[in-house]
Amino acid sequence: MIDTISSVLKSVQDVVWGWGMIALLLGTHVFMTLRTGFIQKKVFKGIRLSVTKDPDAEGEVSQFGALTTALASTIGTGNIVGVGTAVALGGPGAVFWCWITGVFGIATKYSESLIAVKYRVKTEDGRMQGGCMYALERGLNMKWLGLIFAFLGGFASFGIGCATQVNAIANICKENLNIPVAITGAVVAVCAALVIFGGIKTIANVCEKLVPFMAFFYVVGCLIILGFNYDFILPALKTIVSLAFQPGAAAGGLVGRGIMMAMQYGIARGLFSNESGMGSAPIAAAAAQTRNPVRQALVSSTGTFWDTVVVCAMTGLVLVTSIMKNSAIDMGSITDGGELTTMAFAQIPVLGPVILVVGIISFAFSTVLGWAYYGERCVEYFAGKKGLIPYRLLYVLVAAVAPVVALDLVWTVADILNALMAIPNLIAVLLLSPMIVKETKKYINNLDDRDETPVPVIKRKKK
Repeated sequence: MIDTISSVLKSVQDVVWGWGMIALLLGTHVFMTLRTGFIQKKVFKGIRLSVTKDPDAEGEVSQFGALTTALASTIGTGNIVGVGTAVALGGPGAVFWCWITGVFGIATKYSESLIAVKYRVKTEDGRMQGGCMYALERGLNMKWLGLIFAFLGGFASFGIGCATQVNAIANICKENLNIPVAITGAVVAVCAALVIFGGIKTIANVCEKLVPFMAFFYVVGCLIILGFNYDFILPALKTIVSLAFQPGAAAGGLVGRGIMMAMQYGIARGLFSNESGMGSAPIAAAAAQTRNPVRQALVSSTGTFWDTVVVCAMTGLVLVTSIMKNSAIDMGSITDGGELTTMAFAQIPVLGPVILVVGIISFAFSTVLGWAYYGERCVEYFAGKKGLIPYRLLYVLVAAVAPVVALDLVWTVADILNALMAIPNLIAVLLLSPMIVKETKKYINNLDDRDETPVPVIKRKKK
């Protein structure tokens, strides 16, 4: 029965991640890059703004708090296990497409965050609500499509945000610490509940402290491995680029899977990692204290830079150099990204497994927290405030049982929901691109100006 379900889901995955989705996603990335005048060149200004407080502006959390909440959900197992899976299934060329998705995806992340802040609303109790669903409803009068996005987002949170992450934590704890998966699931569920039930402010406070630590810790580990493999860095870069466009073999027994396989797995894992175009991160951006939409959009766009252009690129380079250096690694028999990553980090004596374990646990747990907030906002949009407690309880339950779910099946479902979520969000970005261009021109050189349009207060969310 499970095999049949897996086979059907795999067929659906192949359809939704076919050339149509690849064209829509990359096309939007390139189109918005051109429409925004290569907004990527402002990424360092966005980094500076991310640590600049704007306490007098409307919002629930600081710009940095909103960014780290978004980063908590994006810097997860997709950066470690996901990139490894892309290399194992799509070949080294998948790293190139994962990186390209991030570079051009900065413009899409900027755009979707801008419309999330522009069309956000406020509940009667003062909570900020925003995201793709509100942009579709208020900007395009397409509430029906907003409901579809929210419905997909609510369900996606259980997969991409919870099950895959807890499953990864449980497996790494079992393999390295010999802790039973059931115990790990229970502990993660309790820890998540303690934070989730505190709302966005509690989640943001935890993420502000956890995200910088976990990213620094993991990057140091990657740099150590690259130091060990320094002779293979340039050959690895050449291999990644060459095998992104053609099948063939390279040094170290690396084999290209062809352009379609490299693009499919590279872009899918790139989206899973940085979520540019999916519409999830802008939900956190909408809660930020910001003077105008462009200011927070710039801050949000840096999330894709850190996630893919830095962390995922380093992971991919670590994996490819490690494979080229260690001829004993048989790429033909490895399909598990976690196994490939474990082999790479095993090169660091004693501390290698520790860095990997701490990295996966912290990355994955932070993703559980960030996606819990996304799911809440989506559920509240289509079910009202009364749906929040049942959602939180179900989310914690999924975290508890996730370790016993087949990981391959969970990843497949997550990929499908990612693609389905992206479609309405990309429609909103493309149709609202004239407004995005107008707002960008208005504020890009006047980032301290305040938006004159007040955030409307809604009553229907209190039912």
